[in-house]
Amino acid sequence: MNAQFPVAASEVEARLETAQRLCESRGKRLTAARRKVLEILLREGRSLKAYELLDHMRDVQQTAAPPTVYRALDFLVEEGLVHRLDAINAWAACHDAGGEPHDLLVVCTRCGAVAELTDPELNRRLAEKVVNAGFRLSGHETELRGLCSSCERGKNEVCPKLPAVM
Repeated sequence: MNAQFPVAASEVEARLETAQRLCESRGKRLTAARRKVLEILLREGRSLKAYELLDHMRDVQQTAAPPTVYRALDFLVEEGLVHRLDAINAWAACHDAGGEPHDLLVVCTRCGAVAELTDPELNRRLAEKVVNAGFRLSGHETELRGLCSSCERGKNEVCPKLPAVM
């Protein structure tokens, strides 16, 4: 399990280099804007909404606009470097990018922390049930909502303001 939390600068750089290598091996470009969005998500160690990302981007690029962030997020999701979290309308860095696949995301609805889990048997059974219900899966990740142990104990100060919409 990989729960997100603030990551040391050296670890952020290592993960950015992994992302760079993955993109290059796929014939894709990790542009400066894409890299910065990924860096922000890695440094924050939790999920962020698009406009929170935009605020961070404007700290280094005052002219950054919403389309810049959304295009970067679309690319990063497509390349498996970022997760789109429908449960809380936010994005989180994939901490297993280039490593073991995962198919289950547990999202803290208070602070935005994300745990990446994998359970091939559970995933197979869910996919089977979906097919039996007459559907075809369009994605491979399942999101569960909950409170992380820090938020449950009331001790998490990672995110001082709660998301406005859940």
